[in-house]
Parts: sequence; C-alpha cells; structure tokens
Amino acid sequence: MNYGTFASLYDQLFDEAAYEDWFAYAQNKIKKPQGRLLELAGGAGRLAIMLKQAGYPEVFNFDLSPEMLSLAMTHAQEADVELPLIEGDMREWSDLDLNFQTITCFADSLNYLANPAELKQTFQQVYDHLESDGQFLFDVITPIQTDEVYPGYMYNWHDDETAFMWSSYGVEDEKHTVEHELTFFVYEEEIDGYRQLQELHTEKTYALKVYQDLLAEVGFKHVEVTADFGRSEQVDQAARWFFNVTKG
Repeated sequence: MNYGTFASLYDQLFDEAAYEDWFAYAQNKIKKPQGRLLELAGGAGRLAIMLKQAGYPEVFNFDLSPEMLSLAMTHAQEADVELPLIEGDMREWSDLDLNFQTITCFADSLNYLANPAELKQTFQQVYDHLESDGQFLFDVITPIQTDEVYPGYMYNWHDDETAFMWSSYGVEDEKHTVEHELTFFVYEEEIDGYRQLQELHTEKTYALKVYQDLLAEVGFKHVEVTADFGRSEQVDQAARWFFNVTKG
C-alpha cells in the first residue's frame, strides 16, 4: 500500500463544494479572526489555505499524516501563502507550546476516533491549547448518517487513468458505526496496466448528549449545535452536527 498515492487521490477526489461550505461556516462563526488559528486534522491544507487567503493572519495546519502535510506544503507554495505545518496525533499534542484563539476540525475527522475516551482526550487537548476566551468549531456525522444513510451506499467514479469505488456498510454489534471500503485502480505506465489500492475506513458516532457531556467534562461552558453547515437549528433529523464551542 502506498499511502502517498492514497493521500494524493483523496485530495484530488474530495468535493471542493464541501470546502466552500466549511469555509462559509467558519467565516460566519469565528468571533476573533485576527487571532491565531489551528486547522486540526487539516489534511492537505485546502481549508487552511482558503482561510489564509481570506485574511486570517496566522493559520496553522495540523495532521497525523506526513503525506497529507507534504501535499499541504505544495498547495501553500502554489497559493503563495505561509502555512506552518504540524505533524501530530490529535489525541496527544501536549508538547505543542502554542495556544490558539480558534481551533477548527471538520470533514468527519473526530468520527475516526475509536471510542469516547479518545474523543475526550482530543477535546482536552483542544481545551488546553485555546486562549482563555478561545473558540472550537467542529462537525461530526450523526447516528442518522451511520445507521440510515451510509449502509448500502455506493459511489463509483473514473477517468482515463483512475477508477474509484466506494462502498459503505454497517458494522454488526457496533452501535452507530460504519465501514467504508475504498478501492482505487490507478494506471501505471511501467506495467502498462492498473494497480489496485484498497483501504478500509471505520467511522463511529454517538448521541448528541455524549458530545455535549464530554465537552462539559473537559471544561467547555458554551456549546451551540446546528445542522446544515450552521444554516439550520433543526438538529434532531440532521445527518451532520456542527458545534460552535467557547472556552470562556
């Protein structure tokens, strides 16, 4: 498996319209745009670069994958913006000696954590790295997404050199859990044929109260929950929740 290839393929195939929606949500909710901002699990830096181009003076991109961060560096150079990169695990980054006015974390990133304990670890790290009046913006998929929308979902795409197949399944005896089977066929000139690359991704979510309780346990005081990229307050039937959380 070549994760560098996976990283590049994910970056190419990701829906650019979704970045526009996350960007609009962040623009609408961030209270102090002049403060230092961290894009947690920022991947290839697409959103971080958009924020930087919009005039946010200090934007950092944090991700676990060195391959994704390498892509972020390339994108930042192409956009002619300064984008400091941080490689780390969102569950444990206490050695990072920086605080931020705003921390964002989008694109289901928190749903890849294995259990509520890891989610709480991450919330604690965010809390500890925010300024006293700092703000945390993030989204998660809901049980409706894992239990009703994703099971049985299929998506196929191809061009002359690449084919992509995405299939999603519920996980037996695992509540609010879904697995995504991702298969790429990539043409390679040296073999004059297609090489298959495959990954299995697992996402997990919880009832809304679980997120609210974990945020409160680490010290967050003010939690706003919306749906549809902040455009709706009807969260009961939402497939994705958006959280606007303030530390102070």
